[in-house]
Parts: sequence; structure tokens; C-alpha cells
Amino acid sequence: MKLLNVEVVLDTDKGIHPARYKAEVLKELDDKAADYAILSHRWGAEVSYEEMVGLMKMEEQERKEVMHRDGYEKIIKSCERAMKDKYKWLWIDTCCIDKRSSAELSEAINAMYRWYQNAQVCYAYLNDVDESVFPTKQDEKWVTSYGWPEWFMRGWTLQELIAPKQVEFFNKDWVPIGNKQRLAPTLTDITKIPRDVLAHGLAGKRLSVAQIMSWAARRVTTREEDRAYSLMGLFDVKMPMLYGEGKNAFRRLQLKIIKGTGDHSIFAWDPRMPRTGSVLAEDPSDFWGCGRFRKVEPDDFGDKLVEYIESENLGNPWYIRRNDRRISTNPVHLCRLAWLRWRARSLSQQLRTFTVSNAGIQVCLPVIPLPDSPSHFRAIATVDLVSSGTSFDRIHINSTSATYPEFKTLHLTHHQDVNEKRR
Repeated sequence: MKLLNVEVVLDTDKGIHPARYKAEVLKELDDKAADYAILSHRWGAEVSYEEMVGLMKMEEQERKEVMHRDGYEKIIKSCERAMKDKYKWLWIDTCCIDKRSSAELSEAINAMYRWYQNAQVCYAYLNDVDESVFPTKQDEKWVTSYGWPEWFMRGWTLQELIAPKQVEFFNKDWVPIGNKQRLAPTLTDITKIPRDVLAHGLAGKRLSVAQIMSWAARRVTTREEDRAYSLMGLFDVKMPMLYGEGKNAFRRLQLKIIKGTGDHSIFAWDPRMPRTGSVLAEDPSDFWGCGRFRKVEPDDFGDKLVEYIESENLGNPWYIRRNDRRISTNPVHLCRLAWLRWRARSLSQQLRTFTVSNAGIQVCLPVIPLPDSPSHFRAIATVDLVSSGTSFDRIHINSTSATYPEFKTLHLTHHQDVNEKRR
């Protein structure tokens, strides 16, 4: 990664030419070996890589224009803070990536989560906070960002909050207003990210795909593709950048996640407006209601399935009540539950294995046949499916069924909407 030399940047700002001691403004270093600070911020009038490198070679008028930008002030203030905290190196996304090189940009985006994770400290600059204390309740002055500073509604800042070990928040005048550890309860209220994740990151956590996606549901990015690219680090996914592909970026991201996980919750999204066709979501906002979804390990799947059957009164249970407990008195029902539990355990490997092909996503799922049609099923993940020949499309129906679930291996459509295919 290319890091700013804090001392050289500050000397350059004072008019001292770095050539005086042959030091470079930016230097290529190993993020695993260097001690550096990193900036998280919202973009405005920024300074690019080529402008930062060539600042002292510019004509005076051009140099003054660059140095009067808000983005340049952020660089200087960040460097001053890093110098105060005794860090020699600083990384800022606006001026430390040569975006003229598509290869360098792609490499940077794929490595960005790791760069934030390996930083000693992340400075989170909230340019729309005037007060000298961190906001603890929603305010209508931030009406466009659900009552909180806009930093919390941007797509890229999600990983920039989770990945670093230490995050220090600053108001618009660069006054410190708190850190991630002390502000954890408020940050959880704002972002819905569990405190344990804020404190220790994602490593070792058994979080569902749907839950992580839900943290990004209300966030926005300037480029549509960045809705997907900004989530790659959270799922430890690498893929090439193809700006111009639009919503297909999020589809590619989901397919990458599917190939690396056996988590069925990726199919459990629930759009505000019903859609038919692909089992893949169009956008992270489709996961807006999935914050409480938990990942079930294959070895526990059978027990959870039986709990679900009993909670939904599926089959023919014939319960009696004893104190506050319900006890099934139907021996056939009890045998069916035991068989389903055994079946789930015997299919443990299939349940965690997804295969992606042109025919669809091959997955083993417990499904409940619906009375309307033998080709309709409801997956236990509350996904409604209908056969479209060789594969199953996602649909939205209101029918319910109280029959027992059965395990089926299905090919789920992951291409465009059904209506698009019929045009």
C-alpha cells in the first residue's frame, strides 16, 4: 500500500520542499509491517493521488487552488493528528490510490478491509457534527440520514467502523468526541451492529450472511456498484471491479459468498415490494429486516427444524398441556420428528454445499409443499418457490400449509427476473 509520509506532507504545507532531504510524499510499504493511521470520511472536494505527488511542481495559482480545498485541509488535519499520536505514516483513500490505474484501484478495493484492520488507529471525521460531544440521539438536522450524521449512512464506512481495532471520532473542527469502545452502546443503536462485533471485529463470529447484509440495508454509495464492492471485505470475498455493470455487481457478490459458505440465510431476504424471479437479492436493502437472523450449524439443523415444526404446529401434533408445557400425544408425529431430525443429520454435508451453474444454484433445502399446486414450495427460510421447468423461481404468495417439511435438492434461479425472461 502507498502511505503518506506525515512529516513530509506537513513540511510541504509549510513550504519546505521535501527534496531538501530526499524524502517522498508517498511510499510503498507493507501494511502488515508498517505502523500507520488511517482516515475514514465522506468525500467532497478532494485531492487526488497525482495532485498530491505533484503539488510542489504545480504553478502557484494551481497549487493554491488545491490547498484551499476541504479535502486538502482533511489531509493536513489528519497528518497533524497522526504526528501528535506519533505515527509516521497515514493512509487516505482519496490521495493514496492512483485511480488512473484500474489494476491499482482493483487491488486497493480488494485489500481495503485488511488495510483498515491492520491500521493502529482509524480517524473517523464527521464533517456535519458541530458539537464537541458525540450525538446520542437522533436529530432532525440529519433528516436525510435517518437522524444521524451522514457518515453512518455511507456504504464504505461500514467496514471502516468494523475492521479497525481502534476508531477515534472527530467533529468538523477536528475536536475528539469519543472512540469506538466508549461509544459502543450508541454505535449499536445507530448501526444495529452487535457490541461484540464493534469491540472485536468479525473474526471467529458465527454470523449469518443475512444479518451482516442487514447492517448495509440503509446505507448508500455514489456508484451503484459500490453497494457490492464495499461489502467484499466483510465476507472475505475477492472479485474484479467492473464499474458500469450496475446491479450485476451485487449478484456477483452473492454468488461469490454462496460458493464459500453453506449459509441458507442468503436466500431469506424480504423486499419491501414483492418480486418474482431470481432467488438472489437485487440490493442490500432487501435484507433490511434480517438483523436478528442467526446462522444454524448443520449439526444443529435437525434440532432447530424440529423446534420450527413444533412452533408452527406443522403436521398433526395432538398436544396436551401440562402446566406451561405442550406435550405431543401422537406417536406418528413423534416418529416423524425423529425421522426428520435423523434425516437432517444424514444430509449434513449436502445442506452446507451449494453448487452454482447456468442451471441455477443447486442446494438441498427443507421445503413445505403448498396446497395450491404440487410445483409450489415454501422453504423453511420463508422463501416461496415455484417450478419453472428445470429450476425454481422465487415468487410471492399468501398460501400457507401445515404439512411436514421434506428435504429436496433444487436448482434455484439466479438470473434475471422471470418477467424479463419472458419478454
